[in-house]
Amino acid sequence: MKSGKMKRDKKPVEIERDVLIRYVYAKLSEAPELAKKLTEINGQELKYRRVYFRIKKHVTDFLMGEKPGNIENRFLVMPGLRGVGKTTLLFQIYNYLRKENIQENRILYFSADEIKTYLGADIKDIVDVFIREVHNTSVVGLDKKLFILVDEAHYDREWSSVGKILYDQSKEIFMIFTGSSALSLEMNVDAARRSKREMVFPMNFSEYITLKYNIFPPKGMAESLREFIFRPKTFFGYASKNENLMKKNLIKLRKPVDKVFEEFLCVGGFPISLYLSKTDVYERIFDMVSRVIEKDVFSLQSFTSDTRNTIARILAFLALQKPGEVSDMKLSQKLGTSPTMVRNILHILEKTHLIFSVKPYSGAGKIVRKPWKYYFLSPSIHAALMFKIGMFDEKNREILGLLGENFAASSFFRIKETMGMVTGVFYDPEEGGVDFILQKGERLIPVEVGIGKKTKGQIKKAIERYNSPYGIVIHGGEKIEIKGNIVYIPIITFSFL
Repeated sequence: MKSGKMKRDKKPVEIERDVLIRYVYAKLSEAPELAKKLTEINGQELKYRRVYFRIKKHVTDFLMGEKPGNIENRFLVMPGLRGVGKTTLLFQIYNYLRKENIQENRILYFSADEIKTYLGADIKDIVDVFIREVHNTSVVGLDKKLFILVDEAHYDREWSSVGKILYDQSKEIFMIFTGSSALSLEMNVDAARRSKREMVFPMNFSEYITLKYNIFPPKGMAESLREFIFRPKTFFGYASKNENLMKKNLIKLRKPVDKVFEEFLCVGGFPISLYLSKTDVYERIFDMVSRVIEKDVFSLQSFTSDTRNTIARILAFLALQKPGEVSDMKLSQKLGTSPTMVRNILHILEKTHLIFSVKPYSGAGKIVRKPWKYYFLSPSIHAALMFKIGMFDEKNREILGLLGENFAASSFFRIKETMGMVTGVFYDPEEGGVDFILQKGERLIPVEVGIGKKTKGQIKKAIERYNSPYGIVIHGGEKIEIKGNIVYIPIITFSFL
C-alpha cells in the first residue's frame, strides 16, 4: 500500500499552445451562460450567502483603485467543504463585475481540476495564455484590471506560488482561488503573507432563516453572544436585549421556532436545502461525501482502491455512534484493518473538514488515554449519512440531541478557526463529564449541551474540577440567564452565534 502525499503529475508532452488558446477563449465565451445557470433557479436569482458580501467588498475596494488599503486584498483564498456554494459565489462575483461594466474578456473562470484532467495543464499555463494571447501583454506590462477566478485550485500543487508571483508582479490582477478545506494547509509561507483567507462554512441557523424565511437577526446579535460566552456578566444586558429583539423577529415565522430549528439541524447546513426536498437534500449531501472520498481524499494522499470502502465504512460508524464511543482500536477491529490505517484515514478526513476532532482535556503534563471525539462539520452531514443507511428518525429526541451536540461542536470549531477567540476546544474525559471545555488563555470554561432541559449537576462538578470562573449550559430554555456561576443559554439563542 502506498502512503504519503501524491507527487505532482509531470506533463508527458508539451501542451500545444493552440490547445490552451482555444481553451481560454472557450472559457471566456461560455462564462455568461454558466453564470446564469449557476446563479439562478427557475429564473430567480439565488440568494447571497454572507461570505459573498465580504468578497464583494474586497472586489469593490480593488475597483476603486489606489486608495490606502484598497488593493491589498487582491489575492483571496476560499477554502471550504464541497457543497457549501463556492462555485456559485465565484459566478455571483462574476455577475457583479459585469454589472460594474467589466468586459467579459477581462474575467477568466476555470477549474484546476478540469485543466489537469483534460489538458495536463497548470494554472500558470492558463494565466499566461490569458494575459499574453487575449490581452497582448505581460503580467508586468498590464495597464487594466483583470480578474482570475480559479475553482478547485488544490489540484495544482503550485497554485499558491502562482498567486504569489502574480501578486508581486502586478497590482492590476484580482485573484480568487477556491478549493477543499486543505487549501490553506498547502499554501507556502510567502503566499500566506500576501493572501486573504475567507473560509466558507456550512450555513448556521441565522443564515438559514435569513435565506429561507427572510428573517434577519438583530444587528450585532452574533457579536453580543460571542462576547457573552466569554464575558457573561459584562455583556449580559447587550445579549439579552438582542435575544428579545430576535424573538420578535421570529414571530414572522408563523410556525414553532423549535420545529424550524430541528428542520435546520436535519437538513439546513447547505444552500441546496433552500430549494430542494429533504430526500433530495440528503441525496445531494451523500453525493458530496462520495466526491470528497473520491476526489479530495485521494488528492491529499494516495490509497489503494480498496481503501475507498474502508473510508466510507468509517464515516458510517461515526454517524451511528455517539461521539467518543469509537476508538481507533475498536474501529480497526470492526473493519479488519490496522489502527495505523484508521488513524491515517481520520487524519485525512479532518484535512478535508468533512469531520473534525475534539480531544480530551489533559492539563499540563498529563496524558489521557481516551479516544478523540469526531464530529461532522455540519449536523446535516450526520443526518444524511444516518438517512442513507436507514437509521434516521427525526422524531427521535436522542438523535436530535446528538445533532444539537454536533451543531454546538461545529460552532465552537468555527469560532476557533476563524476568530481565535478560544485557544482550544476539548471534551471532559471524566466519567459523566461535560460535553466541552473551552480554553481561553489560562481559563477553562465547561459547557454542557442538550435539546431538552438540563440539570446543573454535571456543570457544577466541572466548574469545581477545573477551577473555572463559571460554566455554560446550552439547553431548551426560553432566555439567557446567569444563576450564580452558571450561565444558561437557550439552544435557539445559541444558534445565532
